[in-house]
Amino acid sequence: MMRRQRECRFCVEKMDEISPFAAYLSAFLTDKGKVLGRRSTGLCARHQRKLIKAIKQARNLGILPYVAK
Repeated sequence: MMRRQRECRFCVEKMDEISPFAAYLSAFLTDKGKVLGRRSTGLCARHQRKLIKAIKQARNLGILPYVAK
């Protein structure tokens, strides 16, 4: 049985850069604060790398917590 491959939501929206100030970054985190993997987010490898960089920048700026309480 063949699985239908999901499309990367950033490729569909043609977003080249992911801003660390965006509110949607918390959607890619678990309740404990871990970053979700590519299989669960449905992102391509390039955008997954950019997402992780944006989350790390947001954590350094204090926008996102390192761990959940």
